[in-house]
Amino acid sequence: MLGLGLAGLGYASVVERNWFRLRRFDVPVLARGQRPVRVLHLSDLHLTPRRTMLINWVRSLGALNPDLVVNTGDSIAHPEAVPSLLYALEPLLSRPGLFVYGSNDLYAPQPKNPARYLWRTSKNERRQHVPTLPWEELGAGMAAEGWLDMNNTTARIKVGDLDVAVAGIHDSHISRDRYDLVAGPAPADADLRLGVMHSPEPRNMTRFAADGYQLLLAGHTHGGQLCIPFYGALVTNCGIDRARVKGLNRHDSAWLHVSAGLGTSPYAPARFACFPEATLLTLVPRR
Repeated sequence: MLGLGLAGLGYASVVERNWFRLRRFDVPVLARGQRPVRVLHLSDLHLTPRRTMLINWVRSLGALNPDLVVNTGDSIAHPEAVPSLLYALEPLLSRPGLFVYGSNDLYAPQPKNPARYLWRTSKNERRQHVPTLPWEELGAGMAAEGWLDMNNTTARIKVGDLDVAVAGIHDSHISRDRYDLVAGPAPADADLRLGVMHSPEPRNMTRFAADGYQLLLAGHTHGGQLCIPFYGALVTNCGIDRARVKGLNRHDSAWLHVSAGLGTSPYAPARFACFPEATLLTLVPRR
């Protein structure tokens, strides 16, 4: 029994944690006659400078030539990780892009008992009050290449042939989300209305959908990270239900995609029955 447990731990921490996958979904969200566009959704890299396999795999995604890249946060997990992240993203930074922050872009990970997630979330539990990671350098690096900082703000962006209206919020997991700053009906003249957040909290998703945003993108959950085959995630670490912990689903009138993400905390470096992933969303006309 001990041997089986050790084998499972070795698989989760060495094999599956580095077995990166690209998921693909078609999202019927465009008007008839519009050309499909491709959105690459990245999330939760939790990058440290020595994650060479992860860095090289993200670089390989440049060959997809997406029309838009959306990074939903928790990109770094080390004070010196920003140069490594920008190197990983380099083949994608020439494409239109958007980003929001997650809590782990501001606060360095700390040793803790990962089993606590079985009975409560980690919302607002951080002891640090001042950010300990270079989040400003992180944002400036992506913004310098033209990616839009969507933390508690709105924007318009050209994506392929589409005029896209975007609203984004900061991380609700550390109570930095300010939906009131982006609230109100989404522009009716936009070809697509996109909502971006780190943590998929239903209260924010409901407001996005009510304001007319058609596609919502989030991360944070790690897909459950340690899952049971044929059962799925045990927890989500936020307010969303287990059935929608990852993948493409609906929330009210909107489509919702939750990324299971590409990384893990350095203090919980394992995944089981939940492969690290990026997702290519092909937006197509509604039937």
